[in-house]
Amino acid sequence: MSLAHATSFAPSNTSSASSSAPHLRAVPAGTEARGFVLYVGIDDAKAAAAGTSLGAIVQALKALAADLAPESETYAAVALAPEGAGGRDVDVVRLALQDPSALAKHRQAEEQEELDRAHSGVVIDISRKRLVLDNESVSLTYKEFELLQYLVLREGRTIDRTELISSLWKAGDEDEVPNERTIDVHVRRLRAKLGRYEDIVRTVRGVGYRFDRHADVSIRHSSTPSPDLF
Repeated sequence: MSLAHATSFAPSNTSSASSSAPHLRAVPAGTEARGFVLYVGIDDAKAAAAGTSLGAIVQALKALAADLAPESETYAAVALAPEGAGGRDVDVVRLALQDPSALAKHRQAEEQEELDRAHSGVVIDISRKRLVLDNESVSLTYKEFELLQYLVLREGRTIDRTELISSLWKAGDEDEVPNERTIDVHVRRLRAKLGRYEDIVRTVRGVGYRFDRHADVSIRHSSTPSPDLF
């Protein structure tokens, strides 16, 4: 069976005993189900700890298939991976056996890592709440990132200190009541962590602060709008 055209099982909605078994989800027109693949994630050590072995599990599953459907044909393949490979066993198995969706996810992760390594400059990742400078993650406090995010999402607009206080601070957030000095202190600390990119947070004298994007700044947004825009 081609894995590219594999379908999946879903619980039945009927309550009768004869129809309570899982059923195939919709099969595309022009195709027919010819079998299935069951990925089993377990290594030799875990099997031994359970008092069995991979070979014994394979034989038991093949015997069960023959008992349920005598005309069924079975084929078993062992998934090999480098020693110490991380991740869930079943995910390692799917990748080793070339499952299309697992391969696609793996390629996507590799491409993202490559982009991260290749990009020098500033990455403001709204979706993951992180700041990366020249491929190095920067530790920001919750309030520092919220301040940066607020300015980034209003790129090009000068935000006065009063708006920042009312939008980012709530009663009980801090021991002292926030004021314009509070904003200035947080901006100074944020700029210190931005290092040579500190001028992306620009002071508009007598008014407030503004985010200025440079050519070496990239912003990654989440799939849904940030709630602080509304």
